[in-house]
Amino acid sequence: MSMLEGKVAVVTGASSGIGRATALVMAKHGAKVVVAARRAAECESLVDEIRAAGGEASFIRADVTQESQVRAMIDFAVSAFGRLDCAVNNAGGGVPSDADWPDANPDSFLKTAELNVTSVWYCMKHEIAQMLKQGAGSIVNTSSIAGLRNTPSEAYTSSKYAVNGLTTSAAAKYGTRGIRVNAVAPGIIDAGGWERRFKADPALIESWSGVIPIGRPGRPEEVGEAIAWLASDAASYVTGTVLPVDGGNVITINAP
Repeated sequence: MSMLEGKVAVVTGASSGIGRATALVMAKHGAKVVVAARRAAECESLVDEIRAAGGEASFIRADVTQESQVRAMIDFAVSAFGRLDCAVNNAGGGVPSDADWPDANPDSFLKTAELNVTSVWYCMKHEIAQMLKQGAGSIVNTSSIAGLRNTPSEAYTSSKYAVNGLTTSAAAKYGTRGIRVNAVAPGIIDAGGWERRFKADPALIESWSGVIPIGRPGRPEEVGEAIAWLASDAASYVTGTVLPVDGGNVITINAP
């Protein structure tokens, strides 16, 4: 039996990158997957791909910075598949700002916090409510190695530290009630913003590979496999963990 056989999973930010790869991996491992994101065309294509491979999937458009849409997303999953066993809170991002703090516009900081922290809090609020009704469930949040060490981006770094805090706090509170909560901390993954940077400047791949002990950027599906394991019963004694999926990059200090 596949490790997620019969499980119902929600994956946010599923239209591209790590979210898309995670939905595919979880479906491969037997989960019935609800894919959620703002971009409908990409998610509908993903659902078609999962179904063509013999899996089960449905799509709901959701902006997870809006609590009403998060509530609707969880209701949709339960309506479509009867329950919610696994939730992957992957949606997020960042609003870049190169300004020194005294000159910074607070809008970029607050927007990044909304994308990465408020959205996860909304998702966990409604996922936990459903899982408490069932008496069990597993949540995996997407953090970053930026939440495990300092980076120059104060908004993004602090938001990912906050995701780690939400993860460990919920794990401590709900472990005895059947709910496990973990996070993954991806490093340099050839997806999203990094994928665009690598395409614009292929030399960056070699430059970054030099500070990653494994010697290359990661692939989105490698993060997806880690998420699927944490979400599954194979990780039944794992909670409150922030798992780096970074090729060992978190142990290095300098970056190009």
